[in-house]
Amino acid sequence: MQTSEEHQSSGGIHRLYHQPVQELQPYCLSEIQILDNNECPSNGIQQTHLSFGTYNEQYFTLESAPVTAGCNVCDTSPSAGSISSNRSPFSPQGSQSYLSDPHHSPDNTSGSPISGSSGVDDGNELRHKLRELELSLLGPESDTTDSCNCSFRSGAHQAASIARWKMVEMIPSLDLKQVLVACAEAVSENDMSRTADLMGVLEQMVSVSGEPIQRLGAYMLEGLRARLELSGSCIYKALKCKEPTGPELLSYMHILYQICPYYKFAYMSANVVIGEAIKNEPRIHIIDFQIAQGSQWVSLIQALACRPGGAPLIRITGVDDSDSAHARGGGLHMVGLRLSKVAESCNVPFEFHAAGMSGSEVELENLRICHGEALAVNFPYMLHHMPDESVSTANHRDRLLRLIKSLQPKVVTLVEQESNTNTSAFLPRFVETLDYYTAMFESIDVARPRNDKQRINAEQHCVARDIVNIIACEGAERVERHELLGKWRSRFLMAGFNPYPLSSSVSLAIKDMLKEYSPNFWLQERNGALYLGWKNRILATSCAWV
Repeated sequence: MQTSEEHQSSGGIHRLYHQPVQELQPYCLSEIQILDNNECPSNGIQQTHLSFGTYNEQYFTLESAPVTAGCNVCDTSPSAGSISSNRSPFSPQGSQSYLSDPHHSPDNTSGSPISGSSGVDDGNELRHKLRELELSLLGPESDTTDSCNCSFRSGAHQAASIARWKMVEMIPSLDLKQVLVACAEAVSENDMSRTADLMGVLEQMVSVSGEPIQRLGAYMLEGLRARLELSGSCIYKALKCKEPTGPELLSYMHILYQICPYYKFAYMSANVVIGEAIKNEPRIHIIDFQIAQGSQWVSLIQALACRPGGAPLIRITGVDDSDSAHARGGGLHMVGLRLSKVAESCNVPFEFHAAGMSGSEVELENLRICHGEALAVNFPYMLHHMPDESVSTANHRDRLLRLIKSLQPKVVTLVEQESNTNTSAFLPRFVETLDYYTAMFESIDVARPRNDKQRINAEQHCVARDIVNIIACEGAERVERHELLGKWRSRFLMAGFNPYPLSSSVSLAIKDMLKEYSPNFWLQERNGALYLGWKNRILATSCAWV
């Protein structure tokens, strides 16, 4: 996570807020108060500011403003704001396949088994409706108007203003997914007039307290705005570190931990595999590349304490960006103290080593490898943050895997989101993100009421920032770079690893855990990996290597 910074907002701020869906009111209202802005401490350059206050029970999410110059907080390199990526996709095919497709192999690096897609049909009917909408928004002189002389911002404001009173009847007949994709197409084609029109339409269709697609649409719309205004990186950093405070962020993460099985899936599957791999070892060294609060290891320490013949010596190296102290409310030493108390209460010999750095910075000397220890390495939703060959010649993603392989670990566990956003060009990446997070938001929706403030906050602070980063940023600024299991498998094999077979106890433990959640969640094991899905979409995978 990033360091905390203050940002000053310039004009033209956009906000998303809770709106009564049935009233179809635009979400950019002039009467909403402008919240206080702060100056960037480095040079006072105007930047993006995030506000999460409430005003008359309306829940603000993101603000995006034009970035006028470089700042050490928000680097506005050309790659960060390009309208469409000129980089070829790593894999020429999309990542969606259907349950009914028996020929789709899980070994395919561009696809995944039993991965569904809701699909977006942007056919002639939608195009006809959108054209009618555009003509109504721009008026009868739209065909002769020189749209190139109109700024994006003035166009967007004009569209939103007219839409308030003129387009209410047409909007309910439009499909939100289709309009989102149409808007992304306009952005990718650098068609600012059409982009402004469609954003004005979307403003009346999205709501952070509405249906799952309306909530997701609110954040994707803000991601499109941030892409145009070069503010995606600032939003990502601010959402990670400035808002909310440490204890609040922990509570939001805990909400998601309780209502969704994604984190439990990662922790439980890795713990069962590691526990079996080191069950007879007297000295154990666990390297966790995203230790967070260290909660994952409490249950493992307690289980090893009951091992016949006595507990082993456990040493944990916690790797985590030192800036994540915001989420913990303190440095990595707090994790060490917590785990040490757990181990002491169980009479388990324990040592903790803090490696406060990002995974890209890790070198051999940072890991303090000792001879005679059984080594287990954990990558929980972390490797997709490592830049690969498409971002940097250093290719830290593959470098880190080769480094770990050289340590001859007993087992390496990997849990990742099953999505294809790493090297995809902007438009297919947008469609993939729309499909993936639709399933995620639907799964969150069943656990809490629509107007639940805690759920709204959890989605804003723990999910929305990733969506904005995927849509708005390019190059090194885009750190959310997911790959499908097929591609991860190729990377591990190239680094010299072999698959580590999963015992039946791993899937049994996950299936038992899923009983606490909606029956729409499911688990399947294929080719030595576990797939966690929601309805017809795979959301996460877990596998092990040696």
